[in-house]
Amino acid sequence: MRFSGSRAVVLGGNSGIGLACAQALAREGARVRLTGRDPVTVEAAAAGIAGAQGHSVDIADLAAMEAFYADVAASEGGIDVLVVNAGVGGFAPVDQLEPDYWDAVHAINLRGCVFAMQKAGRLMGKGGAIVVTGSIGGHAFIPGNLAYGAAKAGLALAMRQFAGEYVSRGIRVNMVSPGPVETPLLHRNPGMSEADVAALREQMIAAVPMQRMGRPEEVAAAVLFLASAEASFITAANLMVDGGTLDIG
Repeated sequence: MRFSGSRAVVLGGNSGIGLACAQALAREGARVRLTGRDPVTVEAAAAGIAGAQGHSVDIADLAAMEAFYADVAASEGGIDVLVVNAGVGGFAPVDQLEPDYWDAVHAINLRGCVFAMQKAGRLMGKGGAIVVTGSIGGHAFIPGNLAYGAAKAGLALAMRQFAGEYVSRGIRVNMVSPGPVETPLLHRNPGMSEADVAALREQMIAAVPMQRMGRPEEVAAAVLFLASAEASFITAANLMVDGGTLDIG
């Protein structure tokens, strides 16, 4: 019960890693609010977590996020734990990259996440913790990964900036960077058929020294560690949860 009585917000908590984080935080005593763009999955996710509240909010819509945080401030009085997990995927070779696609990915994966952290920071006090979901894709060459990888690389830098500027306020900011993980995001790559996804999945497994995909619960365990008092002397860290892919593979 590391989070007993804590006020937790999980952005992108309606599926995959975010849902696993929301479930784990609630199991350890947190009052959880989760967000996502799809009202159906948001409602289903919240219904399956005791005491959780779900909000259909697009992290790229800054006005909607402002309204969401105002509601959190009015009802909860602040935030103790923020998990920034909202994101979209997709692959496009550099010679096929279109500005609209670039902008759509960065509006969520970088711009939206940065301002979500900024707005939440105003509601956090000493002892607060922010954990951001990055990706090993922000650190390595992966064919077709320029838009996604650049956004995650930018988010890693943003995490360090927030950590540096929030440390005097007693707020810790860290990141987990997963490798290949079994999440619905894998099946939401624009232009990819299920056969393409299956082939991509096999390529991912082949690149992982542990020879398997990760599970959302494994990433959530790392997130909860960084958000907990057990990591009280850790800030600006980027923890790879990738089965050794980046450093061994």
